[in-house]
Amino acid sequence: MTPPDDRGLLLGDGLFETMLWTGGDLPHLDDHLARMAAGCEVLGLPMFDLAEAKTRVLAAPTEAGLADARAAVRLTLTAGSGGRGLDRPAAPVLRLMATAAAAPVVTTPVDLALASTRRNEGSPAARLKTLSYVDNVLARAEARAAGADEAVMRNNHGDLACAGAANLFWVAGGSLFTPALHCGVLGGLTRRRVMAAARALDVDVHEVASGAEALDAAEAVFLTNSLIGVRPARRFEGETFGPHALVERLRETTTL
Repeated sequence: MTPPDDRGLLLGDGLFETMLWTGGDLPHLDDHLARMAAGCEVLGLPMFDLAEAKTRVLAAPTEAGLADARAAVRLTLTAGSGGRGLDRPAAPVLRLMATAAAAPVVTTPVDLALASTRRNEGSPAARLKTLSYVDNVLARAEARAAGADEAVMRNNHGDLACAGAANLFWVAGGSLFTPALHCGVLGGLTRRRVMAAARALDVDVHEVASGAEALDAAEAVFLTNSLIGVRPARRFEGETFGPHALVERLRETTTL
């Protein structure tokens, strides 16, 4: 049980990673742990125990009764316990926790809505999986209220950033586009694999700062994260999208 003085609970001081358990393996575990380690450096936290992290995430599916199932495994790291206020202890003692939950394959396209909640591209937290995700929670709630499945978030300059819980891509003129990291974007692991797969297919890939009008002119839009892989969009505001050959090829290439 997390104690009431935990800094992750009180201040969102920590990080998390969500990874896909395929019913016997965590295929990209080392990449997830490397990203969490990089996040610790940015936040000024000490390095966590890699062996402990691996033990916890590999045990989580079995502990949840999901050893043979497809599951989402979440590794949570907090800055540990601390006194009242913002200042961390001189030597934080990190706390690691891992949980697992069923993650059925998603086969339906996603309906998207533009959220008014913005991504703060000036904050280091915008490019990390920190425990402070309230903006994403609010954006998702907006999308649900609008009858959509997921939100499209912009940053404070009005540039496209991401979805509530995914990276954002679109296809236009035969090329692949995605918001640049400086727009306040998490460097998603599936994002990285999709861009590499597209380049292997001789498709031009552009990381850009673009307004939401770019999606209005797109041939196709899709989301990516470690659980859904590549999920095509069916609708964004008044625009509708059908199946697209490049999106299907990228989904086939990157599906676990």
